[in-house]
Amino acid sequence: MYRLLILIAAMILLCVGGDAVAAETKAGERSGGKRETATFAGGCFWCMEPPFDKLPGVLSVTAGYTGGRVKNPSYEQVSAGGTGHAEAVQIVYDPTKIGYAKLLDIFWHNIDPTADERQFCDTGHQYRSAIFFHSPEQQALALNAKATLEKNKPFAGPIVTQVVPAGEFYLAEEYHQQYYKKNPLRYGYYRASCGRDRRLKELWGRAAGH
Repeated sequence: MYRLLILIAAMILLCVGGDAVAAETKAGERSGGKRETATFAGGCFWCMEPPFDKLPGVLSVTAGYTGGRVKNPSYEQVSAGGTGHAEAVQIVYDPTKIGYAKLLDIFWHNIDPTADERQFCDTGHQYRSAIFFHSPEQQALALNAKATLEKNKPFAGPIVTQVVPAGEFYLAEEYHQQYYKKNPLRYGYYRASCGRDRRLKELWGRAAGH
């Protein structure tokens, strides 16, 4: 509910940013062509862009929808919960500068892996947490990271985050891309109201959000 109200207000004063695909292409050119893709779902995709954006070696972070059965879904369709998609971010990175294991580490410390069919104040299958692997190597690393976390987690409760094959990724509408930069005040209000940082600190302590 918080997010819907914030989104309505934001759309009224929408300031359209650059095209996500064009930005990704330029980023790839700067990296000399070395690029790989990682896809993660951790609830609200607005909140999953910032942790990866700041990492050296990450070329682009794009918000979108994946894991569902409807082609070219809209935000309204996904948020209604009838398409099977999850809100997700797709990360293009230079593997010579940052490894997939590091991306996994950042992912875990920015989600609640004990929450089933929800993340923080957002509930429903579309807000599930998941790692969508793009190769056998990514699958092995993700499963190993999940198993290690299960053994060493600093909190109670089982890890319910899915590790599943990546499928078609559909870009979210432009007003969702880099939302935290376009609408910092509304983003900050949503994040605080949703209790995301409070819960992350409960789970991870000082490692939360790193």
